Amino acid sequence: MITLYGIKNCDTVKKARKWLDEHKVEYAFHDFREDGMHSVPLADWLREFGWEQVLNRRSTSWRELSEAQKNVLDDASAEALANETPTLIKRPVMTRGGSTLFGFKADSYAAFTKS
Repeated sequence: MITLYGIKNCDTVKKARKWLDEHKVEYAFHDFREDGMHSVPLADWLREFGWEQVLNRRSTSWRELSEAQKNVLDDASAEALANETPTLIKRPVMTRGGSTLFGFKADSYAAFTKS
């Protein structure tokens, strides 16, 4: 089963959901804000990819962090920050089994949903 994580108002998440719907791909959607962070496998993502891949350093939320917060980041502090401010997570995140894909690109989605 595919799970798509994100925030429903995010434009990139909207594009991803539209692509999945148009291609008749079944998925469950988990909204970080509405559904909470308790069941999000954030620690697994950080362990596998590192905070540099998981956090969106181009986001408004990132720019709002203090320089002190940015300068001492490691996977543990990134997990605490992302749980507190889920908008820091690169979106959308699509998972299936043990595979994870960050962001949205139609060709990547096509390959991910085929395998």
